[in-house]
Amino acid sequence: MTFEASMARLEAIASRLEDDELDLDTALALFEEGVAELRAASAFLTQAETRLKQLNEAADGVFRIDDLRD
Repeated sequence: MTFEASMARLEAIASRLEDDELDLDTALALFEEGVAELRAASAFLTQAETRLKQLNEAADGVFRIDDLRD
């Protein structure tokens, strides 16, 4: 699953949880699924952040991590 798919599923879950007619068991199951999707989305972001950093060696031999977003 992609980050975008996780976010879309989270939006769908949030929308369903807003339904006043939702029974408790279904609401709890959706909440649990939402927590799992949130963790997955968070992992995608962490992984993306790691990929955006690059380890560089300066002329004096010191290593530094440069953020590629700059």
